[in-house]
Amino acid sequence: MDLIRKIEAQNKKNEAFVFNVGDTVRVVYKIIEGSNERLQSFEGIVISFQNKGIGKTFLIRKISSGIGVEKIFPVYSPIIEKVEVLRRGKVRRAKLYYMRNRIGKAAMKIKERLTIKKVKH
Repeated sequence: MDLIRKIEAQNKKNEAFVFNVGDTVRVVYKIIEGSNERLQSFEGIVISFQNKGIGKTFLIRKISSGIGVEKIFPVYSPIIEKVEVLRRGKVRRAKLYYMRNRIGKAAMKIKERLTIKKVKH
């Protein structure tokens, strides 16, 4: 078991993406087609995280032309260029699978999380 942890530590990226379930994010990732390489983005709501050490993944859902599209991204994948947090969501669940049953505007509606700074008196 100790050998597995050593290998995971070697292959982990140094930079960590800071976002949670319910956040609206844009993932920019590389697509390699033959000898060509291009960047493509995928924007949607983070529905879940799967925590498996170096195999940690997150699931993003968006509505495209009225059809729900979900994509799974490995957190420590070298193809991910960057993850931009567009909006912080306020949710009370770890997995938002109930979003799959929603239709129309309700399918992408999540309350926004506000950050309040405490002021010392």
